[in-house]
Amino acid sequence: MSTWFQHGQAVDAMPLDSRALHYGDGLFETIAIRAGKARLWALHVERLRSGCERLGIEAPDEDGLSKQLEHALRSSTVDTQYALAKIIVSAGSGRRGYQRPADGSAELLIGIFEAVPPDAELLRHGVVTHSCETIVAVQPALAGIKSLNRLEQVLARKEWQDPEVFEGLMCDADGQLICGTMSNVFVIHGGSVSTPALDRCGVAGVMRRHVLDTLSANGVTVAVCDIAWDRFLSADAVFLTNSQFGVLPVRACDEQQWQVGSLSRKILSLMAQAGIEECAA
Repeated sequence: MSTWFQHGQAVDAMPLDSRALHYGDGLFETIAIRAGKARLWALHVERLRSGCERLGIEAPDEDGLSKQLEHALRSSTVDTQYALAKIIVSAGSGRRGYQRPADGSAELLIGIFEAVPPDAELLRHGVVTHSCETIVAVQPALAGIKSLNRLEQVLARKEWQDPEVFEGLMCDADGQLICGTMSNVFVIHGGSVSTPALDRCGVAGVMRRHVLDTLSANGVTVAVCDIAWDRFLSADAVFLTNSQFGVLPVRACDEQQWQVGSLSRKILSLMAQAGIEECAA
């Protein structure tokens, strides 16, 4: 179940000439709602505003955006104790063609969705992943931002039907690990943690940023760098991050298997202390 709002009013349709519909011309954020509040709100707003600037779309005013989200949460029939909010910023509507209308203005949609906490068994024992054949195309102009065009992820997600597989992992054309279809990836070698650089492609997740900041503040060595697939497979441990589930250890990718070790447990504990309640399960 979900409820959508625009300009404070519940809506169930969008304009047929929306640039979001025709070209994927816009951005979105998926935000964890816990006890009626938006988790990591400042980081989501920062990424949304940065993405708008890079795409040349008028960014929503933070105060106005916050008030619209609060109104949507109050008005929705969804239980907001544990829910998800999706904010879409579209480049607006207008005539057909790639060029945006000179007088066009951004459009804002907010959706409130039901959400379910992850199974605590996944946290304790780790999730199973799949190596995707679909690659992430290199495009530095879009690297890091969360644009409305998610076709690569859609194609990658079609690659498996096994319900035991939680996530698919994607590389670029050079065989460098980039991300999961819905997550960022971290690997552990010895006492250090690293995550793929996303300056050429991929989405820089808000939870990824929160993990990097939290680990650095607590003395854990972290690096953002290129990670070849062979280096990924040789890791001592692997974990995924996402704004909704927080942090999840990985126990397998195809035939490769890992244990949920002491550093992984420490990271989960640190993230629980940093406000990610799922990590305390």
